[in-house]
Amino acid sequence: MIALAGCVCDVLGEDKSIPKTGEPLMVESKKKPAHKWIAKETYTIDQLVGYVEQSDPEYGRFGGMLGTRFPATGFFYTRKVNGRWWLVDPDGHLFIHKAVCSVSPGRSENYRRNLQAKYGSEEAWAEATMAWFRELGFNGTAAWSGNDLLKTAENRPVYMQMWNFMASYAKKRGAAKMGSGNHKYEGGVIYVFDPEFETFADEYAKQLAATRDDPYLLGHFSDNEMPLKTDALDRFLRLDKNEHGYKAALAWLKKRTGREEVARKDVTAADRDAFLAHYVERYFSIVSSAIKKHDPNHLYIGIRLIGVSNNETVMRAYGKYADVLSMNWYGAWMLEKERIENWGKWTDKPFIISEWYAKGHDVPGLTNESGAGWLVHTQRERGYYYQNMALNLLARKNNVGWHWFKYADNDPEDLTTDPSNRNSNKGIINVKYEPYVELTDAMKRLNMQAYRIIEFFDEASYSEARDE
Repeated sequence: MIALAGCVCDVLGEDKSIPKTGEPLMVESKKKPAHKWIAKETYTIDQLVGYVEQSDPEYGRFGGMLGTRFPATGFFYTRKVNGRWWLVDPDGHLFIHKAVCSVSPGRSENYRRNLQAKYGSEEAWAEATMAWFRELGFNGTAAWSGNDLLKTAENRPVYMQMWNFMASYAKKRGAAKMGSGNHKYEGGVIYVFDPEFETFADEYAKQLAATRDDPYLLGHFSDNEMPLKTDALDRFLRLDKNEHGYKAALAWLKKRTGREEVARKDVTAADRDAFLAHYVERYFSIVSSAIKKHDPNHLYIGIRLIGVSNNETVMRAYGKYADVLSMNWYGAWMLEKERIENWGKWTDKPFIISEWYAKGHDVPGLTNESGAGWLVHTQRERGYYYQNMALNLLARKNNVGWHWFKYADNDPEDLTTDPSNRNSNKGIINVKYEPYVELTDAMKRLNMQAYRIIEFFDEASYSEARDE
């Protein structure tokens, strides 16, 4: 399952995905149970060359470095220090968000029964779970978490709000269905050209006012995994001619070409790219304006983008409106250095990996057929993958956090969930609320020295950084 391999590049070579590492572990992985196991180069804290392990500087109440001093606005904001992007917490301390998705009591009969037996109440579960998260070095929760319940805990988390601007509008329109992990839209396009969408978004965003004064709120996701297809122009032109999207795309193409008679066969690559920018910007401009109108205090964290993060046109449009770019990652085992650097060049905005995980093939009853994450043999190897991804992110100066998916395993007896969450080992706990200790030990080891690892990569000290 695991072996050391000769490194293919110089020990401290900057051409690697993770700098300052020596020989990697080779961890076998695959995407689906029927696939073949393939060994992947993997890096953990033990592969760092010259790093001396030490605990992070003291944390403040939000989880930022207590010794750092920047303007305290009462809310989170972004800041560049020494060429590196950071979040600054409401008390003015440098901060990265180390979080877990879907932190809430399980909904299935098994989860409800086991919670009652172990904790006695949901409030007791929240108190114990947030204390445990603090011990593991996590400072927050992410999408689809039980925010109202978790606010009652003494160690309350820095949290996110998950919204569905387009998905809610499309449902009202009768034109969106839940698929495997995200919503599916007719024609594979979203309805940004409907005249009613802008008014709907403003009305929908009124909900955000309820938490506009909460300092523990990091920011808002406007939607999840939107289908921003690069052939959007072709897709719109294939819609029914009575659709607003068809009419808008045709009018745009006529204006661009200066011809009254245009057809799909005449569309060029340049047309597609220009329309893509127009299409994506329309969505982001509408939802970001609505968010900032009704909650000017908190960050807009985007749409948990997937599938097109290597497209410059999409990313440039995304970067114009989001304060922090959120990306879900189910691509290569190693998030490529070039891709991360391109995000920085194209947007000059920080990013968070808002969903990623690996499943262990050693849990009885979980066949790991659902979900897009990597499959490994054991819980220990899940821990290796966690450290591998986190080190890759900490080495990059435009990353400000990561969100592991997710808190609890799938319950295969719960058939009410969408098909992507049926039978897999995604959680850090099982259905009995028991932790996977080898995984959580690896998480804790990295989380508790994440700021020190940043200093190691940057060859700079941040623990007493001050406003210039």
